[in-house]
Amino acid sequence: MERRRLVVGISGATGIAYGLKILELARKADVETHLVVTPAGQQTRAHETDLSAADLAAAADVAHRPADIGAAIASGSFRTAGMIVAPCSVRTLSAIAYGNGDNLLTRAADVTLKERRRLVLMVRETPLTLGHLRAMTAVTESGGVVMPPVPAFYLRPGSVDDLVEHTAGRALDLLGIDVPDLPRWAG
Repeated sequence: MERRRLVVGISGATGIAYGLKILELARKADVETHLVVTPAGQQTRAHETDLSAADLAAAADVAHRPADIGAAIASGSFRTAGMIVAPCSVRTLSAIAYGNGDNLLTRAADVTLKERRRLVLMVRETPLTLGHLRAMTAVTESGGVVMPPVPAFYLRPGSVDDLVEHTAGRALDLLGIDVPDLPRWAG
């Protein structure tokens, strides 16, 4: 049986912890990950973590350069379970919403939508303008899922990492990726 694949995009909004946790949980679920990080995402990495660009790339099975428009993830024939962009900046949201595939991240997202695969955008912006809401509507009408990383407190998290893990796990749930031992509400 072929191992499932997931494309993970990291753009230049705050919240790189979500992308890192998705990579970690996908590995735990034995899902092959393909990572693309925009230049602004690399700036966020430098501000929010102690990781080098090489460390971030090593968190995925395959890391792609954002300028490599010919990478496998830019083709509909490259089968994946879907794609998560975490965090997703409003600039990236807008490019995806209106079909502007000017880098590998936005091209891979466009391919995900055109192939009718699940695309989850963890949009990191607040407050929202009418333009942001219209871009979210356009993505949703195209089949994408807009999932702002809103923390859940019903599991009584003991740390920020607990909050990040729960939200990342919920994003993976949207692609049908089951993470072993992920805490869940039991009623």
